[in-house]
Amino acid sequence: MGGLFRHVLDLAGEQARAGHDVGIICARSGGERASRQLADISPRLRLGVARLHMPRLPGPVDMEALTQVRARVRELGADIVHGHGAKGGLYARLAASGASWGARAVYTPHGGSLHYSWRSPAGAVFLLAERWLLGRTRGLVFVCEYERDAFFAKVGRAEVPFRVVHNGLRAEEFTPAPAGNDAADLLFVGELRDLKGVDVLIAAIARLHAQARPVTACIAGDGPDRETFERLVREHGLERYVSMPGAMPAREAFGLGRVMVVPSRAESFPYVVLEAQAAGKPVIATHVGGIPEMLPEEALVIPGDAAALAEKIVAVLDDPQAEQAALERAQALRERFSITRMAREITAFYETLA
Repeated sequence: MGGLFRHVLDLAGEQARAGHDVGIICARSGGERASRQLADISPRLRLGVARLHMPRLPGPVDMEALTQVRARVRELGADIVHGHGAKGGLYARLAASGASWGARAVYTPHGGSLHYSWRSPAGAVFLLAERWLLGRTRGLVFVCEYERDAFFAKVGRAEVPFRVVHNGLRAEEFTPAPAGNDAADLLFVGELRDLKGVDVLIAAIARLHAQARPVTACIAGDGPDRETFERLVREHGLERYVSMPGAMPAREAFGLGRVMVVPSRAESFPYVVLEAQAAGKPVIATHVGGIPEMLPEEALVIPGDAAALAEKIVAVLDDPQAEQAALERAQALRERFSITRMAREITAFYETLA
């Protein structure tokens, strides 16, 4: 239910609205929320929605899933088979490569295999597979320049046409989401796992408390490291100052804090940074992945550095112009990061491959 799923729904919906025949083939995972969102979009997709058993990691079930994807692509006679993520990219390229009518395979990594290194056994297998599949790829679409550079460095360039198309938001998301009267000073929204740097945020808050600056925070989300972060809050004696209400839609969470903090150790092109800016929230984030492509340098800090993060937090909280500047930035980003522009550019890229 992360950024990849949202990207696919937004892209398919906009392409269908523009008059194209679009369908989605995806996994059965995602729970009730995924089912509801797919049911909502299904009536607009002339090629329908097919949900298959697709395991996250490689295994024997992949052959059965690939057979079903190939049958679906053949039945639809699709011109473009656009694979998203490492597993989607695998199925799409193998399904399109045997199509007698000339179906063209396009691939968007969304991080995927690029999170791995050639130095690890699993990474070497995944990256070798990516390199082999490059010969079955007619076009590459990257969601940010960082992802493009990582792909070329780890997998290779080859002679495959590519385009960088940033993610976009719906028009209604570019409306202010003011903090409530009882909002915390700081807000984190995302998955609670080590990669997201929540421990660094907690350490920065503890540092500020030690300096007689008792800031408050709301950490909205859930994930495998939730208990670890709850323990850190207790160890620092921050139970009265840090709330953890659980997972909720970002838009709903934006009213719970004044300043959005994204302390990730690694990212690709996280939607939450775009969403927070569109909602007029001041944002502090780490200088990782594609985040510098959507935030000014003065909003960025080094990942893993609690002292630098604490210093930046004080600077933003004490800036009387921070909220007004955030509102002005939201309006400036409206056209650059719209889903209409995103879908239009990706569809135009498909046409160059004909």
